[in-house]
Amino acid sequence: MDKNCIIHTLANGMRAVYCQRHGNVAYCGVAVNAGSRDEGVDRGLAHFVEHTIFKGTSRRRAWHILNRMELVGGELNAYTSKEETLVYSLFPKGNMPRAMELIADLVQNSVFPEHELEKEREVVLEEILSYRDTPSEAVYDDFEDLIFAGNALGHNILGDEDSLQGLSSEKCRRFIECLYTPGNMVLFGVGDAAPERFFRLAERHFGSFSRTLVRPGRSVPAVLPQFAETRSVDSHQAHTVIGIPTFGMHDDRKYALLLLNNILGGPGMNSLLNVAIRERHGYAYTVESAVTLFSDSGLMTVYFGSDERYAKRCLNLVDRTLDSLASSTMRQRALDAAKKQYAGQLLVGSESLEGTALSMGKSVMHFGTVSTVDEITARIRSVTAEQLRDAAATIAGRYSRLTFL
Repeated sequence: MDKNCIIHTLANGMRAVYCQRHGNVAYCGVAVNAGSRDEGVDRGLAHFVEHTIFKGTSRRRAWHILNRMELVGGELNAYTSKEETLVYSLFPKGNMPRAMELIADLVQNSVFPEHELEKEREVVLEEILSYRDTPSEAVYDDFEDLIFAGNALGHNILGDEDSLQGLSSEKCRRFIECLYTPGNMVLFGVGDAAPERFFRLAERHFGSFSRTLVRPGRSVPAVLPQFAETRSVDSHQAHTVIGIPTFGMHDDRKYALLLLNNILGGPGMNSLLNVAIRERHGYAYTVESAVTLFSDSGLMTVYFGSDERYAKRCLNLVDRTLDSLASSTMRQRALDAAKKQYAGQLLVGSESLEGTALSMGKSVMHFGTVSTVDEITARIRSVTAEQLRDAAATIAGRYSRLTFL
């Protein structure tokens, strides 16, 4: 538990977490345990709510919401994932009361005016089309739709043109009333104000807020047969994603998987796939791997974008690298170096105030606590060569593939 982060439960049962950090910028927001996985047949609803929550409350019009933080040099932002929605603000210190009052108004009193929804529908449609114009993004969406077929985790977060037209003010209000509830949200803040002041503000703006959670059931994705599919798109490059479903965020095996991911195709230019595919052969500009962990399942993927004539060669190099990691244990010296690199990256990332604020809220929401970088690093350092090998064996030769040509 990070001793700099204080967790407090408000009178209505809503959790709040605050970290006092002295500086010129502060953050305040709410993390909601609701995303595209929870929207039922109304695909894109969670994301549409995230957009339109800024379009009017019972106390403010859209223009007043837009201006409230901008007038002091701050920003108001939000994003939606498969299982989460975050609404937050960053602002010059001294404006915590203004930010918290605004965010409380948004999550408690949004009215979703139909005339504003019509305009925002066009904005979201442009967002959908922009992703379709970007094959490196679209291939991920289509891959998830295939690998999680029949499950809400496979749904595109943005929805599509048809589903977007069916999203109404009533549906937005129902979604927020059912899922933006005290027990399903965490208030988070980072700034120079005293913790006692932050929690007093929290009680004032959130403590009497009352709603009952009504969540549709989340079903665990079925294990489906492997697939290998190629689709024709209008693109100069070939875009390939391979991947396999994994366990969820509460499984301790995640530390070996996260370390494997960093070694295989993490952000470092010395990742195995970047060296093998880009640096050694020049076959691709971008090659990366990723691990996404949900509450009860997860996904590990590898992506590369290359000229069509090099796509098969890239895939062979991925196979060769995975087979090597899965068939033999890594030497201790190399393993220690990989752990040191990952620990250093975590430490550098912890200096981001925005990253700290957002991860704090999500951590309390999912785990009820905030881990320190040292605690996470200790778990990474405890990974054995055998555990790393076993993690590689879960994907080597067992993955599914989607290629856009």
